[in-house]
Amino acid sequence: MSVAFAANVTVFFVRLVYTWPYNLHVLAAAWFAISITLGAVVAQAVFRSCPVSYHRVVGGILLYLLVAIMFGTLFIFVGLLLPDAFKGITFADDRGLASAVFYLSFVTLTSIGYGDIIPVHPIARSLCNLESVIGQFFPATLLARLVSLEMRGRGA
Repeated sequence: MSVAFAANVTVFFVRLVYTWPYNLHVLAAAWFAISITLGAVVAQAVFRSCPVSYHRVVGGILLYLLVAIMFGTLFIFVGLLLPDAFKGITFADDRGLASAVFYLSFVTLTSIGYGDIIPVHPIARSLCNLESVIGQFFPATLLARLVSLEMRGRGA
């Protein structure tokens, strides 16, 4: 995670003075690594067998949000590698890209689907489908796990 953070900081300062065509690739890879690494640590704490606490519930929420960040970075990779994979997003190195892909990711994860950004390519559609399925099953699975841990902790 430290390496990914260092890559983010390096790209931030390099892009101030030098235009490099792979800025977005490095940033997306760094954020993907951060979301996976942090997600693995948080998932171990959330799903281990011990009494349910406030911190475990907050960890579960954080894990859900990290899923959205992970898919947002995957959307960036797909958009950079496959031109016109998404309708409604321009994959250029500007400030609006992160906002657009994370918006798409949260809209997909929560199955709101406003329709202003549309996955067109089959790979983009598959990623969106996978994220929406995770978005529906994760809260139910997390809630079931936390309830079962709480019931076990009470001796019921």
